[in-house]
Amino acid sequence: MQGQVTKAQATAGAEPERRKAPSGELPWVIEAMLFVSEEPQSLAALARAAGVGEVTARRAIDQLKADYEVRGLRLVEDAGHYRLVTAPDYAPFIEALLGTGPGQRLTRAALETLTIIAYKQPCTRAEIEAIRGVNSDRLVATLEQRGLIDNSGRGEGPGRPVLYRTTMKFLEHFGIRSPAELPPLPEESEPPVDGATFMGQ
Repeated sequence: MQGQVTKAQATAGAEPERRKAPSGELPWVIEAMLFVSEEPQSLAALARAAGVGEVTARRAIDQLKADYEVRGLRLVEDAGHYRLVTAPDYAPFIEALLGTGPGQRLTRAALETLTIIAYKQPCTRAEIEAIRGVNSDRLVATLEQRGLIDNSGRGEGPGRPVLYRTTMKFLEHFGIRSPAELPPLPEESEPPVDGATFMGQ
């Protein structure tokens, strides 16, 4: 009849009903989602996909973190986003299996630049160069290409300079779970220029 809408028509184009993860399996559901994710995922995105609230998702994530302490993986968080990475203690075995590509080691100058960014973030290129005393354009570009730093916005100074911060790949590369785990500086002055304090080199 004209003016009537069938059930099929009414539901056409509607989003499918999301399935709620069983409470006892929620940590493993989140684990599976993080395992297949190419990019770090926010708490909100994980909770939404699992059909639960953020508080519930956070508890499941905390359980996963605890479980991974005695396993070969780690769950790292950076800026409210989560990602699964391998435990740093097992890096030599992974390198033995997969090999290490050329150019993987950081030069002293790159490590020096990265150290400054890690301790002062977010910081501008001018701040980096004020500490190093030399032009750092190429080094900053290299670190950005390697995915160890990224653009986190612009500062309020003249010309609105780009601000740089470390990334989740930085955390994975050096085996820490958040910038808060960086060891304290020897003294409240400038970051150690050789990167030895927190890189163990």
